[in-house]
Amino acid sequence: MVGLSLGEQFFIQGGIAQDLRCDGRKRLSYRPIYVQTGVIPQANGSAKVRIGDTEVIASVKAELGKPSLMQPDKGKVSIHIDCSSTAEPAFEGRGADWLSADLSNALQRCLLGAKSGAGAGIDCSSLVVVQGKICWDLYIDGLVVSSDGNLLDALGAAIKAALSNTGIPKVQIAAGASSDEKPEVEVSDEEFLQFDTSGVPVIVTLTKVGKHYIVDATSEEESQMSSAVSISINRQGYICGVTKRGGMGLDPSVILDMVSVAKLVSEQLINKLDSEIASAEAEDES
Repeated sequence: MVGLSLGEQFFIQGGIAQDLRCDGRKRLSYRPIYVQTGVIPQANGSAKVRIGDTEVIASVKAELGKPSLMQPDKGKVSIHIDCSSTAEPAFEGRGADWLSADLSNALQRCLLGAKSGAGAGIDCSSLVVVQGKICWDLYIDGLVVSSDGNLLDALGAAIKAALSNTGIPKVQIAAGASSDEKPEVEVSDEEFLQFDTSGVPVIVTLTKVGKHYIVDATSEEESQMSSAVSISINRQGYICGVTKRGGMGLDPSVILDMVSVAKLVSEQLINKLDSEIASAEAEDES
């Protein structure tokens, strides 16, 4: 938790009210964003993202599994986040467990849609090998390395970058198996299919401080918030998920306004992220 004096609190709130934050940014401006891909060689895909002094890593592991009975035409994706105890003093002990569970649940809601799979930002139908019998299961792990606010957006960006770095092995299905048997498959060590991330959203968190909301809040700014709404939006402007934290209720008209602001901000964030991912991939190949 950030402990601020009364003077510091007034300074932060007054600056936000005048659209001039402590680090010189406007209310809807992000800190510099840096992306590095392929940081974990053993994973199918991985990325490190730094936004200001917040740094996170995401990795993707693909394993063959069986589709669920409810969704025979889709593969499965699970997201798990860990918080390094060195990232923040508050992360030591139970604090890290609570935050890890909170971030994992929020990312599930923002990226994987409802339980039915409706609205999912990650396309699970592309993970099916044989309908009802064989699919790819993606295990997405995130790690908070250092924390200075806006963890959810940073993790969402790292997951998007890690998925764009993910190669899924090509699978050959053996001929001749009857329809009720599980077919034999041969997994290639050399040929990989790139995971399609065109529909994967970014997460934009709008943090309400006083009468205004800001993007990419620092830890100090988050300590002054009344509430925060995180909205995941893809390149097509489609909203894939919404999650809220903080005790203050929000009027529906305010939420609609926040959604339209988030859509505007998400375009800039997606362009910046795509450009960083492309540069990182080019660096990996050189």
